[in-house]
Amino acid sequence: MKNKECIAMILAGGQGSRLGVLTRNIAKPAVQFGGKYRIIDFPLTNCTLSGIDTVGVLTQYKPLELNTYIGSGQPWDLDRNNGGVFLLPPYMKEKQGEWYKGTANAIYQNIEFIDKFNPDYVLILSGDHIYKMNYSNMIEQHKQTEADCTIAMIPVPIEEASRFGILQTDDTNRIVTFEEKPAHPQSDTASMGIYVFTWSRLRKELIDDEANPSSDNDFGKNIIPKMLNDGAKMYGYKFKGYWKDVGTVESLWQSNMDLLDDDSLDLYDEDFPILSKSPLESPHFLDAHCEVKNSFITEGCYIDGKVTHSIIFDGVQIDEGAEVENSIVMSGVKIGKGAKIKNSILASYCVIGERAQIGLTDDDAYLSKYCSGGVTLIGAEVKIGKRAVIGKNNMVTDNVSEGK
Repeated sequence: MKNKECIAMILAGGQGSRLGVLTRNIAKPAVQFGGKYRIIDFPLTNCTLSGIDTVGVLTQYKPLELNTYIGSGQPWDLDRNNGGVFLLPPYMKEKQGEWYKGTANAIYQNIEFIDKFNPDYVLILSGDHIYKMNYSNMIEQHKQTEADCTIAMIPVPIEEASRFGILQTDDTNRIVTFEEKPAHPQSDTASMGIYVFTWSRLRKELIDDEANPSSDNDFGKNIIPKMLNDGAKMYGYKFKGYWKDVGTVESLWQSNMDLLDDDSLDLYDEDFPILSKSPLESPHFLDAHCEVKNSFITEGCYIDGKVTHSIIFDGVQIDEGAEVENSIVMSGVKIGKGAKIKNSILASYCVIGERAQIGLTDDDAYLSKYCSGGVTLIGAEVKIGKRAVIGKNNMVTDNVSEGK
């Protein structure tokens, strides 16, 4: 096989438990986003538009829908004879097999796959971030500095810094400290979970890490701190642009709302469009009595109600007198006459009965630790009865009977 200068490995096997019912049956990277996309579209598109034509997608948790969606990789121009996209689940080796134990172990288990392409560099990505990035600039910095590892970094609000790997750099951007999810962050500069490694160095580190019984086999907890302690050349790469980790219900909702308000995330930029495997649908139909303001309406929809500041996916039906505000309505949802929806995520093919109210009140019958910021979540294929009332910060996983 022809040598590749750089290949990408996308970590897409996490359960995504903080997304609650949204990931009950699918992997987090397969969750829908922005009207006609899925989260995995972002790293796949970034790879293609950065000139990286060999991509391994490491899957594990409920991968069927994700695997089916990616398929041959054709929508992202990754159906290649030499390279392309490869789905890499855990597999049996000799007499035993094991689940991916951590992010580093996932790459370790695929050393043979990477060696097949004999790359100079390996790009490690997460499958659950929303951003547009040309990786070639980061790889070029890595080459010029002769680094062992380069970490993409971005400033975050200091009150959120404990959720991330936090690093400090000198005036040449060389990393001097790194701490994974510190209780008391000393900096607001966060790792984006995007790494370029020189493969010869990373290969050795992965083997050493696997041999350490006390390791969590994780890049942020183990590989990066050890390399830094050992004096490896590690640099930060400053990223300027939109980036969001959509690991929670509220952050997923907020990132979708940002599409309507924030020009820094343009999915239709001709120079850097986000590629996707879009469903084939008929044009949408807007009834003469409907009202649509500052919203995305995807193909195949029928709208006869009022839609304000919302993202509406394909095949959605919103009947007469229904009102949808500040919400995400995923594929195939049906919203009955007079229903009112606010600050909510309605997962695929759920049905909202006539005059039901979702996300408007403080009712707490379905209050959930997964929902915050006033965002309400209705699970896929759930049926909400007529006149039922579901309050703010609620998550509904099973059918709800009619209200009074």
